[in-house]
Amino acid sequence: MFSQTLRRAAAQSARSPLAGRYAVAPHVAGYTAGSAVKIGSIAATFGVSAGVFALFFFGEVPRVRKDILQKLPFFDTYLDRTVPPEDNPF
Repeated sequence: MFSQTLRRAAAQSARSPLAGRYAVAPHVAGYTAGSAVKIGSIAATFGVSAGVFALFFFGEVPRVRKDILQKLPFFDTYLDRTVPPEDNPF
């Protein structure tokens, strides 16, 4: 690699007591813990909203309505699409 010059060695050893102290934050692939939490919360919000949209978009498909939505506590009677016998033309 490169050898250290005398000028650089002198500059690194002479630190001012008034200079700010800094430390490099631990990171993985450039993402710190704070940025990972921020990105994760945004991704979770988009994921939940996409899931709710997909459930209600496909809510009229009988299999989705019966297998998924009617197992939720307050949607079971609301999504019941049974036809009363007196309204059945057959």
